[in-house]
Amino acid sequence: MATLHSEEYESLVERLRQAREEAGLTQEEVADVFGRPQSFVSKVESGERRIDPVELCHLADLYKKPVEWFLPMDCSN
Repeated sequence: MATLHSEEYESLVERLRQAREEAGLTQEEVADVFGRPQSFVSKVESGERRIDPVELCHLADLYKKPVEWFLPMDCSN
């Protein structure tokens, strides 16, 4: 079965999950911070819901990671 997302996007959603776990947070806790249902976090981490750049910045702040950590590829190409 073919993936719906590029390899780079798959890496992004994997890093989102990894960062949340490294921060010691559950999906429910992250959802509460943003006033969203737990399914929002689940869908973002599974790639079912695309993440907005502003949402990425907020998640990076919450997880105490630089945004660049989630986007390790060179965007200038």
